[in-house]
Amino acid sequence: MRERTAPATPLDLPGHSAPAVGFEVPLEMLAACHGRVQAQCATLRRLAAHLARQGADRQAQDAATALMRYFDTSAVHHHADEEVDLFPALIESMAGSDAVCLRELTASLAAEHRVLEQRWRALHHRLEQVARGVAATLPDDDVHDFIELYERHIAREEAELLPMAGRLLGDAELDRIGQAMRARRGAFELTGLPDSSPA
Repeated sequence: MRERTAPATPLDLPGHSAPAVGFEVPLEMLAACHGRVQAQCATLRRLAAHLARQGADRQAQDAATALMRYFDTSAVHHHADEEVDLFPALIESMAGSDAVCLRELTASLAAEHRVLEQRWRALHHRLEQVARGVAATLPDDDVHDFIELYERHIAREEAELLPMAGRLLGDAELDRIGQAMRARRGAFELTGLPDSSPA
């Protein structure tokens, strides 16, 4: 495996979201997606407080719709980017070596994805009601647990997963991952459906 040249943007900035980040630098793009997830979580937190004060008004409906669009598309793509492309590439890079630690890390992160998806489904049901203007609340515990798990998950990926990928994966493998990430979002690009954040 040849040494990867220095990335165009710094990977060591958690939640890096520079506009220049794209599919040609997939690790930086994954890090930038973390920043977008955190921004969506902040919106979710604000929406819960807004609902308690104002109810399901037009502003709440719009926020609920935007949250559902993000977590039903971009967040799903992000999990697939990691599980389908990044995790297997990392494990393959350790072929012939003791990859037990890496397998445990990727299995644990994938399991966290399943828990996040399960918690999202419960919130999604409530957000659908808000988007329709039905007087609904978002249970504080559900919102808090979802956001807290995402924050821990992101911190772990940025502290362990992405730096390891930067060390272990060569240019050709990173290019392949970037192309797979682009292809995963191709349906949105071709149909013109809104998916403004390539998370």
